[in-house]
Amino acid sequence: MIKVIAIVGPTAVGKTALSIKLAQEENGEVISGDSMQVYRKLDIGTAKVTPDEMDGVPHHLIDICDLGERYSAARFKQEATRWIDDISGRDKLPIIAGGTGFYLQAITDNLSLGNDHFDEESEQIRQRWNAVAEEKGNQFVWDHLHELDPVACEKIPVNNRRRIIRALEVIEKTGQKFSDQSQDDTQIDFFLIGLNTDRAVLYERINKRVDIMIEQGLVDEARWLFDNGGEDSPAGKGIGYHELFAYFRGECSLDEAIDKIKLDSRHYAKRQLTWFRNKMDVHWFDLVSGQDTIQDIKLAVDDWLTK
Repeated sequence: MIKVIAIVGPTAVGKTALSIKLAQEENGEVISGDSMQVYRKLDIGTAKVTPDEMDGVPHHLIDICDLGERYSAARFKQEATRWIDDISGRDKLPIIAGGTGFYLQAITDNLSLGNDHFDEESEQIRQRWNAVAEEKGNQFVWDHLHELDPVACEKIPVNNRRRIIRALEVIEKTGQKFSDQSQDDTQIDFFLIGLNTDRAVLYERINKRVDIMIEQGLVDEARWLFDNGGEDSPAGKGIGYHELFAYFRGECSLDEAIDKIKLDSRHYAKRQLTWFRNKMDVHWFDLVSGQDTIQDIKLAVDDWLTK
C-alpha cells in the first residue's frame, strides 16, 4: 500500500514550511494541492514557495499552467495520482500540501469526477453516512460495515470515518463487498495533518501576510495580470488579484482594495477550516502557539508509517 501525507489547513498557518521539513526528514517530495499555484508568473499573490524555501526538496504541480488555462479538481486528481505513483516508485514519501479542500478530497476520497463534477450518487451516500456518524458515532457505522463486510473491517480502524464511509459507499453502489473490490480503492493510505491556531492569531497572521505581499510587489503583479486579460482568466479569480482589479478600474482606493484582500482571505480561511473539519479525517496540530511541535507531528507520522 502506498503511504501519502497530506498537510491541510487555512491560509497563513505554516503548511509550506512543515511540508518541506517533513520531506527532508522522511525522504519525501512535495505535491502542491493549491488551485492557484499552478499558474506561471503568479508568485506573490499565490504565496508560491520560492526556490530558496524549497531547500532542495523537489516540488510538483507548480507553474504548470498558462493564465488562460482552466485547472480543475479532475485534472489535479489525475496528475497528483501520477506523481504519487512516481514518487513512491522511487521509494520516497509523497507529501501533498495545500489548502484547496475539494482538490484534496477528490484524491483522498477517490471521488468520481466526470466533466469536472463529482458523482452525485456517491456524494449523497457519503453525506447520509456522515450524518449517521455525527449522530450515532463512528462505532455505529463501523459496526454496520462489520455486519456487511467483516474482512474489510479488519483493515479499517473504528476512528477512520472516511474509509468506513468509503467502504459503505462502494458496497451500496456495487452490491458487492468492499473487500472483494479492486485494490484501486485501497492502494493509497493517507495521513492527514491539519494545522490551525487560535482564530484571532490566525487572522492577525493573515493580515500581516497581505501586508508583506504588498511590500513584495503584489500590486504590480496584479496589474500585470489585469493588463494581460486577468479579468477573463481563471487565474484572475484568486484572492489578492480580483480585489485589486477594482482599484485598477477606479472603483475603490488602494487601501480599500487591500482591506478587501484581508477580509476575503479571512473568510476563505474560515471556509477552509469548515471544509477540512466536516469532510476529512484530520489529525490537528497547533504549531503557531507552541501547543504542538514539529517533533510531535513527526512522532505521529513515524507511528503511522510503521503500521
